[in-house]
Amino acid sequence: MIVKMKKLRVIAMTGERKRLMDGLLHLGCMEISEPADKLADPEWSALLHRQGSALTQRKLELTEVHTALDAIGRYGKTKEKALHLRPGVTEEAFLDNEAAEKAGAASREINDTLKFLSQLQADENRMLALRASLEPWEPLDVPLDYHGTAHTVGRLEVCPAGVDLDAVRAALSAAEAAAELYEISADKQQRYTYLLCLRTEEEKVQELLRGFGFSVTAFTIPHGTAKENIAHEDELIAKNRVQQKDTVEALEHCEGDRDALRLYADRLTTEALREENVESLLTDGTILFFEGWAPAERIGEVGKLLDECGCAWEASDPTEEEIPDVPVALKNNWFSRPLNMVTDMYSLPAYTGVDPNPLMSFFFILFYGIMMADMGYGLVMMLLSLVVIKKSRPNGPTMRNMMPLMGYCGVSTFIMGALTGGFFGDFIPQLLKLINPASTFTMPALFNPLDDAVTALVGSLVLGVIHIFFGMGVSVSMKVKRGQAMDALCNEGAWYLVFALGAAAVLTKNMLFVWIILALLVLTQGYGKKGVVGKLMGIFGSLYSNITGYFSDILSYSRLMALMLAGAVIAQVFNTIGSITNNVVAFFIISMLGNALNFALNLLGCYVHDMRLQCLEFFNRFYEDGGKPFKPLGIQTKYVDIVEN
Repeated sequence: MIVKMKKLRVIAMTGERKRLMDGLLHLGCMEISEPADKLADPEWSALLHRQGSALTQRKLELTEVHTALDAIGRYGKTKEKALHLRPGVTEEAFLDNEAAEKAGAASREINDTLKFLSQLQADENRMLALRASLEPWEPLDVPLDYHGTAHTVGRLEVCPAGVDLDAVRAALSAAEAAAELYEISADKQQRYTYLLCLRTEEEKVQELLRGFGFSVTAFTIPHGTAKENIAHEDELIAKNRVQQKDTVEALEHCEGDRDALRLYADRLTTEALREENVESLLTDGTILFFEGWAPAERIGEVGKLLDECGCAWEASDPTEEEIPDVPVALKNNWFSRPLNMVTDMYSLPAYTGVDPNPLMSFFFILFYGIMMADMGYGLVMMLLSLVVIKKSRPNGPTMRNMMPLMGYCGVSTFIMGALTGGFFGDFIPQLLKLINPASTFTMPALFNPLDDAVTALVGSLVLGVIHIFFGMGVSVSMKVKRGQAMDALCNEGAWYLVFALGAAAVLTKNMLFVWIILALLVLTQGYGKKGVVGKLMGIFGSLYSNITGYFSDILSYSRLMALMLAGAVIAQVFNTIGSITNNVVAFFIISMLGNALNFALNLLGCYVHDMRLQCLEFFNRFYEDGGKPFKPLGIQTKYVDIVEN
């Protein structure tokens, strides 16, 4: 059901801010909203302004601690298991300031170590690049910072690998240039040369060499030959790598801080949420004013806290104008709660609408089981759900709902598999026949969808009609509650009768029912339209849209049969391929690999198609979406569970 909300308006003394926010954080049931209408009022905006906060600082600290955790995960020697239980901590331990300070210091230390390691890695890359640039000049036994004498010039020159140096020397000779060109080394891209010439000839020589693609190279390094500088860089690189190794070992030793940092990350996440709420407070320096929403069933707890903090407050039902701003929270039992996952993916219901989860839960689980329909797959889903829930206590609304929903759908899949005789397709009959060729064993089944596809199709369409009729019934109930009984009678009520009379006409072959249907449609489908033309247009428009709409919607449920057949056929194909080997081991390997692929595809495919039937064929009968999620100020955790003292 949709939780009834109350709007709260609170005035408190500024000195009570911390106590008040801590209390609301502990209760975890009030969403603070910024009173934008007050800021728009000149009289209010002249008195009050937004409360400052430390949100930016908390987000920065949270980024740092996540960086530290990533470093521990990357460099730590102990790798975590895929499934593990989150530790439980009390609220007092969660909010312990001393532990938070220690964790903050550890986070800063790890981040400083990471920065130092990053600098070492950058230095190594720079030194390796310099060494690589020096290697071609290693044979040159001339200091790299030597540029000649008072009358001569020495230059390091490079040119494309395809340049003919003999032709260059010939050109220098023909130009009567007092210069000599020595080749030092060469690779696939360039030739590395040393030019020696008179200073008076340098400009002419350089102009000639540019014509062959030569360019001057210089190094901004200490004096000495290339060989001496390479040796020096090798020594620096070796020292750098030792420092890197020591730094990485220091990071490895930090993995003992993992649990404390995770607790600190959850603490900072909660503090960031609190600071976001603090920014919604209005103050004049002496008092605080804020508004918010809380469930009506918990107003007593909130009111007790507000009274203890000396607040002036009032709680009221939302007005008609405030309805679009009321946050939506859903409260369901153990069976329908996992369907919140589907509703969250689609859109929350409007505050004045209806919670669809209890209405669709049975259909969603049933349809999933029909499409999957295999005892083996159902067992895998149930076991997987139980293991994940027991081993890791999944956190977050999606995972908390996904695992139970998988378990429920696994039960439905197992039951439908028992009715259709599927256990990893026809795995058991194929295996027994492989062991004993004379075996004629077949799985007991109420019906085999591969042999009786028509029955499966008819059953799917009948379920579709029931599903749609149920959605129409919900719409009728909502309209009657809102005083729109005539609208419900002329729309859903009329089409209920059309379907019933149509079935009677087919069974009895009596044309009287057809004439009754036509009269009924003429009398009802023009409801709400003005004038003769308007009513006629309403009748024809309603006939076209409803007939085509109902036909296409009901036909859409044939996907129940299609996915049931597809899954069974794919499993049977892989089992048959495995049996061709006439080897039990090979059969088992091929069959399990194929069924694993089939299971993975159907696990997602059935969910998508099931969700489509709910959101398009079912929801469009009654559903009003657009609700804003309820986000109360409260403790939010990812790595730990808050437990009672």
